[in-house]
Amino acid sequence: MSEKNIIIDPTITLEILGANNANINRLINVFPKLKVITRGNEIKLFGTNTELAEFEDKLQLMLNHFEKYGKLTRQDVEMLTTNSDEERFSREAAKESDASIIVHGNHGKVIKAKSKNQQRLVDSVQDHDMIFAIGPAGTGKTYTAVALAVRALKNKEVRRIILTRPAVEAGENLGFLPGDLRDKLDPYLQPLYDALRDMIPPQKLMAYLEDKTIEIAPLAFMRGRTLDNAYVILDEAQNATEGQIKMFLTRMGMNAKFFITGDVTQVDLPRNQNSGLIQASHILKNIKSIDFIFLDTSDVVRHQLVTKIINAYQKSDDQRAAKAKEKNI
Repeated sequence: MSEKNIIIDPTITLEILGANNANINRLINVFPKLKVITRGNEIKLFGTNTELAEFEDKLQLMLNHFEKYGKLTRQDVEMLTTNSDEERFSREAAKESDASIIVHGNHGKVIKAKSKNQQRLVDSVQDHDMIFAIGPAGTGKTYTAVALAVRALKNKEVRRIILTRPAVEAGENLGFLPGDLRDKLDPYLQPLYDALRDMIPPQKLMAYLEDKTIEIAPLAFMRGRTLDNAYVILDEAQNATEGQIKMFLTRMGMNAKFFITGDVTQVDLPRNQNSGLIQASHILKNIKSIDFIFLDTSDVVRHQLVTKIINAYQKSDDQRAAKAKEKNI
């Protein structure tokens, strides 16, 4: 009789073993001759070498399935542990048939492009190292960018994700917010945390944040760095100054993807400072490997009122511009 110890990543142990060890017990039932002891995230096996290898192979299928689809149900475990390879792979292939799926989030949530221009963002990543996604609120710019970053990390295309935003006050003063610097900055970075929580299990996300596999930081903290083997997202780029945008874009290292998102109609910079995003859209538009994708109200994926609000403000802006032009004439 041989012995083998298997250690499961503690950040996903509960999901793999299942509530009250339900998942692992279903796997154990497939190998009645094996003696299996589970303690925490450790599984100790006693049996023949052939049985040990087969058990480990099926457990690996469970791990791979959870990593890919963000869930491991009773049906998944039964399919992975008892069905023939031919049937299993045919079912897996069927799940992958929708090319619009970007990644599977927590609890199997399917995250996919929901509009024509969101799909353009997904397609553009294949051919461009730097992508600018410019459009109004609610068009899924940030969410799509984060989903693409998580997919790249899962596929081991990059080693880390770096998410950044300019800490620009939108009608509020940072100095009056309670807490230390991190406490003051976290509200500005909250949309990035929200997107990540949809896509990565809580304990796994916490581990990624602690070991800097995923880093969320204000734009000012990017100065002087070279960002290699990373998927880097600059969100709310309309609030970066011309100097900050130049500083950020020149941080790009080897094997890096840069994704810049922003809404040029919501610039919160002081009146004496110009938006670096607007400048970049003119200066960099003809550079190969840089793609500019402009989203519009047809891409809005929030409440239908958001589209109407955006259109109303746009109409008001156009009327003001027309009046100003008449006065100048």
